[in-house]
Amino acid sequence: MSVLQNKIDFSVIITAKNANPNGDPLNGNRPRENYDGFGEISDVCIKRKLRNRLQDMGEKIFVQSDDRCDDGQKSLHDRAKACEALAKITKGKDTDRDQFAKAACEEWIDVRSFGQVFAFKGDPVSVGVRGPVSIQQAESISPVDIVSMQITKSVNGESGKDGKASDTMGTKHKVDFALYVFHGSINCQLAEKTGFTEEDAEKIKLALETLFENDCSSARPEGSMEVRRVYWYKHDGKTPKNSSAKVHRLLNVVMKDGVERPRRFEDYDITLDTIDGLEPEIFES
Repeated sequence: MSVLQNKIDFSVIITAKNANPNGDPLNGNRPRENYDGFGEISDVCIKRKLRNRLQDMGEKIFVQSDDRCDDGQKSLHDRAKACEALAKITKGKDTDRDQFAKAACEEWIDVRSFGQVFAFKGDPVSVGVRGPVSIQQAESISPVDIVSMQITKSVNGESGKDGKASDTMGTKHKVDFALYVFHGSINCQLAEKTGFTEEDAEKIKLALETLFENDCSSARPEGSMEVRRVYWYKHDGKTPKNSSAKVHRLLNVVMKDGVERPRRFEDYDITLDTIDGLEPEIFES
């Protein structure tokens, strides 16, 4: 497996229909939106889904969700301490940080992809790893319509006089329809430091293409979230002449003339500008 030798940029188009793509815990778990009413999905949310997909592929993941834990460890600290490779290197204040980072990157694909800070209470040394894969937050092309509905439950949560009645009210939020776009890059210089390989890049691409598999919930029913396009640009060197910002601007998504309220993917015009010597690999669902 060779370390990544060609910088990679990518753009992804996703749609949400009758779903809550990313709830905001500070706003009653309503779908995230900015002050202008455009929908948002945080980069942290996207990386969580990528980690889950990589884990489904059989890869070892350091930052695991509690409901997806596959090694019996109850915290990141426990997972780090249980790693034999790290245990051999850890020597208190005399720990070699470079060797520690190298061992962590070899052990977990998400560490060598996204980076990680190993700083835990009681440990005399903290180690930071910068990962080569960077991902921007997703933003909707049009303002989103958020629908809120009242829901009830048909059973008491607790018995006794302090228990709430079975018709206790709750609220559920969803986006009628929205099309989101996000961009990302993979940096070769940082890939050399973490040992991120060409094979790892292919796994990231596959995870992007299947981002919402095994991700269904009451807020995101099966089929309500979909990856529609992935544009994968592989440059001709480590530091190409075209910047990531320029490559990301190649993708243009606008509402079609006459459409006032988009309700489907076909309500948008999608065009892709070109740059000499750079052709994307395109995944389309």
